[in-house]
Amino acid sequence: MKFEIQHTDPQSNARAGLIHTAHGVIETPIFMPVGTQGSVKAVHIPELETDTRAQIILGNTYHLYLRPGIDILERAGGLHRFNTWNKPILTDSGGFQVFSLSENRRLREEGAEFRSHIDGSKHLFTPEKVMDIERSIGADIMMAFDECCPGDADYDYARKSLALTERWLARCVKRFRETEPKYGYEQSLFPIVQGCVYPDLRRKAAENVAAQDMDGNAIGGLAVGEPTEKMYEMIEVVNEILPREKPRYLMGVGTPINLLEAIERGVDMFDCIMPTRNGRNGQLFTAHGTINMRNKKWEDDFSPIDPEGWSFVDTRYSRAYLHHLIKVNEIQGLQIASLHNLAFYLRLVGEARQHIAAGDFTQWKAQMVRQLNNRI
Repeated sequence: MKFEIQHTDPQSNARAGLIHTAHGVIETPIFMPVGTQGSVKAVHIPELETDTRAQIILGNTYHLYLRPGIDILERAGGLHRFNTWNKPILTDSGGFQVFSLSENRRLREEGAEFRSHIDGSKHLFTPEKVMDIERSIGADIMMAFDECCPGDADYDYARKSLALTERWLARCVKRFRETEPKYGYEQSLFPIVQGCVYPDLRRKAAENVAAQDMDGNAIGGLAVGEPTEKMYEMIEVVNEILPREKPRYLMGVGTPINLLEAIERGVDMFDCIMPTRNGRNGQLFTAHGTINMRNKKWEDDFSPIDPEGWSFVDTRYSRAYLHHLIKVNEIQGLQIASLHNLAFYLRLVGEARQHIAAGDFTQWKAQMVRQLNNRI
């Protein structure tokens, strides 16, 4: 994998670049739709390719390991062939999912023991096993196995958690380096910076991650209960240390405003379930604020969903029609809302890229944040 920075914003740390992978080039900053189980919810692969202009999607090691299972994925030739997505894929290591199973998991030096949320069966994720699973999935970018520390953890817990994550990272890197890709193309490993909301822990973690000299680096453990301003502070602390010449990925974040604030602080890659999850609940993101399509006010509004037309569905369908579909729980309503939101997120980071290149990102971002705060 190769990363090249093409433009930088003169007034901030924002930058625009290209990530070259075996399955294509990714323009940064970029948002990655979440395809947890090999599918982005309510969106077909052709729609991802043409209507949202997605360049890379995310899969999840925990869920794909449980279903359909590694044997099926290997027999299919990897996730790219299984779901027919021919562009880059990134896989989360499953650390966050294990974190969310707090009542059904136990952490120890060897790894994380957990019970499946599906049938209660017992499993053990070690750093080595997670690397092997991600090799079998065949993602272009593999994430290291870590413990996702709660955002409200006290200092002592965060310190011990980080120490465990760093020991697991050393084992991930060793396993990654002693194994080979299974499907004839190169894969990259991204370590994850943890450390909760404590600057000294974050600095220590960032220094250790940078020392691994992997193709890119990730910032994890944010947007998990800490105040938003703390999240921004931790991004700044970490990005002072992470190598400038490698892509930086902020995991699981977030709102459109979160993306713009993080881009301003030097982040290149994002993922979040919010566009599709909120879409399925009737909330649309637009350049002028959010819309709750369940509100009765849209019942007889025959104007386009979004007059600016950030995806094909915005000009084809009216707000009244989408309101009707969502009110009656019609599946097509979930599809339209999900497509719109994903197209909006992809267009937003694309616009950010253009303004970084033009040298006026900071001014544009300030205006967009004011607009995005509105409720229409």
